[in-house]
Amino acid sequence: MTPEFRIGIDLGGTKIAAIGLADNDTAGSIKRRATPRGDYDGTIAAIAGLVADIEKSHGQTGTVGIGIPGSISPHSDLIQNANSTWLNGMPLAEDLQRKLQRPVRLANDANCFALSEAYDGAAQGAACVFGVILGTGCGGGIVLNGALHAGGRSIAGEWGHTPLPRASAHEAEGPACWCGRKGCLETWLSGPALARDHAQTTGETLSAEEVRTRADAGDTGARATLERHTERLARGLATVSNILDPDVIVLGGGLSQMAHLYDRLPDLMQPLIFADHAAVNIVPPQHGDASGVRGAARLW
Repeated sequence: MTPEFRIGIDLGGTKIAAIGLADNDTAGSIKRRATPRGDYDGTIAAIAGLVADIEKSHGQTGTVGIGIPGSISPHSDLIQNANSTWLNGMPLAEDLQRKLQRPVRLANDANCFALSEAYDGAAQGAACVFGVILGTGCGGGIVLNGALHAGGRSIAGEWGHTPLPRASAHEAEGPACWCGRKGCLETWLSGPALARDHAQTTGETLSAEEVRTRADAGDTGARATLERHTERLARGLATVSNILDPDVIVLGGGLSQMAHLYDRLPDLMQPLIFADHAAVNIVPPQHGDASGVRGAARLW
């Protein structure tokens, strides 16, 4: 039976967002709070506060689904692999259930994004969907025949912590990643990675958004930065395509708003895909930055 009212929470590194979905899938307005960075107890309190706000505005109690950075280890029930590192090793699900006095369901935030877009978004009806988050980090989620695929270790889709494929000599070692390795795709493809690459090449300290604005205005250095980023992204996504062979790849996160990605990526990927018909369907998200919270609500 479909729950009458479902609450979705997207626990991000800088903000926590929440939404309520009615039984007819009507979504309320998104409520947000700043993430108490480095404060585990404060994070739990902020989530509880948002749940209370949503329930007060809708006048009813709901189920709670939460999209989180990292995942819950099926072997320890503790958080693993979160770039919000104060969550790692903590019993987040247990503590939230105690705080909210009800069961909660947690899943990786990229999984929630992919679920939302596969259910009623840009990939609706596709049998195999790869949802990509390109923002502060670099994550991915897999939906097969309408259901999330998390894997036996709850790390399916974590392409951001695999090495950059076909690395050139100057890319070989790669930048240090917060996970302790070097050269992870996240260190090449995230928003901060794009900004770092631009600064190292041009000497200009700009955000990823500022690089895009400069490129749109004709700045050759900014255009070259975006082209390097796009070519590296094509290598990463082509490798995923050769393994998973998704029907649709949906891009999410702040960098998904860069229109050139949808023009350039398919052509750059085709020579790297092991098929006689190598066209790839890459689309922007239908629900934009609301996809994460909508997918979290749909965990119920």
